[in-house]
Amino acid sequence: MSRPNYNNAEKGTLEVRSPQLAGNPDLAKSEKKPVDLDVFPVQSLKKDAPVSPSNVAKPPPQPPKPQKMSISKYVIFIIWYNSYRRFFSVIFTLNFIALGFAAAGLWPYAQKYPGALVVGNLNFAVLMRNEIFGRILYLFVNTCFAKWTPLWFRLGCTSTLQHLGGIHSSCAISGIAWLILMLVNQFKSKYIYNDSILAFGVATVIVLLITMTAGLPWVRNTHHNVFERNHRFFGWTALVMTWVYTILSNTYDSTNEKWDRSGVYVIRQQAFWYTMGMSLFIVLPWICTRKVAVDIELPSPKVAVLRFERGMQQGLLARISRSMVMEYHAFGIISEGTHAKYHYLICGVQGDFTKSLVNDPPRKIWTRQLKFAGVSNTSTLYKRGIRICTGTGLGAALSTCIQSPYWYLIWIGSDQEKTFGPTISGLIRRHVEPERLLLWDSKERGGRPDTMKVLKEVYDYWQAEVVFITSNYVGNFEIQHGCKALGIPAFGTLWDFVSLCRSPLACDPR
Repeated sequence: MSRPNYNNAEKGTLEVRSPQLAGNPDLAKSEKKPVDLDVFPVQSLKKDAPVSPSNVAKPPPQPPKPQKMSISKYVIFIIWYNSYRRFFSVIFTLNFIALGFAAAGLWPYAQKYPGALVVGNLNFAVLMRNEIFGRILYLFVNTCFAKWTPLWFRLGCTSTLQHLGGIHSSCAISGIAWLILMLVNQFKSKYIYNDSILAFGVATVIVLLITMTAGLPWVRNTHHNVFERNHRFFGWTALVMTWVYTILSNTYDSTNEKWDRSGVYVIRQQAFWYTMGMSLFIVLPWICTRKVAVDIELPSPKVAVLRFERGMQQGLLARISRSMVMEYHAFGIISEGTHAKYHYLICGVQGDFTKSLVNDPPRKIWTRQLKFAGVSNTSTLYKRGIRICTGTGLGAALSTCIQSPYWYLIWIGSDQEKTFGPTISGLIRRHVEPERLLLWDSKERGGRPDTMKVLKEVYDYWQAEVVFITSNYVGNFEIQHGCKALGIPAFGTLWDFVSLCRSPLACDPR
């Protein structure tokens, strides 16, 4: 995939003042001298004014090509070694040090309760992907630490919540490693174990390894349907086999080679309760699954806008599917607030699933009524911020700017009014004031803007604390690295795997 052309930039002038700054005494005290923004002038977005290129000033002569920003190797490394990899490194290292002690016979607990270490790790792996636990965690952080805590602490909270996947993957791999060690020790003393225990142990390891392989970033991003089917169904199979293996291991008395241990003995074992917790964490989100009515608007061949009943808080994502259990796809939720009658999803028409929404629009669709929180949900932590997005990335960004007057929206796209239709344009027109809105129509303006120049000027003018980015891989990579180089706190979309050739700088897998 080639890099987008950032060189055909055009600029205008816009001198704006924020009414939010004027109306807030605390922020007004720290207000700096107004900055003249050397950016694209937005339309007035009055109630009856159409959001169309006719309201936009004609572009001035094309400016000189902007110089490419030099990104140091230190910046590349810091962004690459993010919280995901730090979580993974710490948990993986601690587990494998413990494995070494256990293999050497220097840790009595691991020899006495090996099953607890297996399912304990798997328990935490599942918990990190549980939507209910995630919502509780986001609610706790947003309620307790919003705005009053130091900025570095709030940034750390956002980074931690965004990268819980590092705990998920490291605990899953560690749990499989503990199971292999447990099985090896049982085979060393196989004369005291029943063959059925050993057979189920081997089968459980194989199924878990298939589950892990299906969840690798390369599989997840390049073969999404393979990931969905295998990671989920082999995961469920592994759960059933873990139950069988746990019960068999604890009901068999190796001292007299008999199945004479009671159910009370099994219930008292740590492995039993860890497996019970893991089962609850897997099942609970599915209890919230419902088939609900949906209205689909098709403003253009590129986009489908889905409308559902019920308003939502900002920063949430919805998973939808035509089937109850297969091929769920996540999209950012647009809503005017919990009081609203509807919420919306913007679906870019690309894969088989989104194409089917256009070719065969459903009247009802499966979704989980309890939505899961995305990184935008932590926007509550910050006093002021910027949401920059490209194309359909608006779906994950717009709610934050609609529901908070302290967030500035930068939306870069092509012929937005025609592509995304009157519903989305109307939401912007009604709720996002011109002084905190920058729309860049690359078709009308002849190309993309000098994104980092625009972003830096808006960041200084708006006195923002943080920038949230929703873009494709290349756009996210360049903006996030540019922000790091300029000292601007920024969080971007998580990309698990991309080919090295897609950027000259390297990959940022998460």
